[in-house]
Amino acid sequence: MIKKMDFTLSIFNKTHLMWVLLLLLISVSALLVVYSSHRARHLFYELQASRVMRDDLQVEWGQLLLEQSTWSSYVRIESIAINELGMIVPEPQDLVISRAR
Repeated sequence: MIKKMDFTLSIFNKTHLMWVLLLLLISVSALLVVYSSHRARHLFYELQASRVMRDDLQVEWGQLLLEQSTWSSYVRIESIAINELGMIVPEPQDLVISRAR
């Protein structure tokens, strides 16, 4: 009778242990699902923020290119050279052309 009782107790412990282990694995799995969902949302938020920043930087880049072309236009440079620096366009007879050796 003692052997039969030990066998029953042993089966009960194994079954109980199996259920506890299964419950533990399900709990861990559920927590990992929650974590991965949270991480995915966070990464999506960062992606959207990066896209907004990219768009803003593209607009700024276009404005800077326009500003650069304005500052380097030949008409503006010639106007500054004449009005602010007192430079003049030389006459053709005043030009000296040197040849490279």
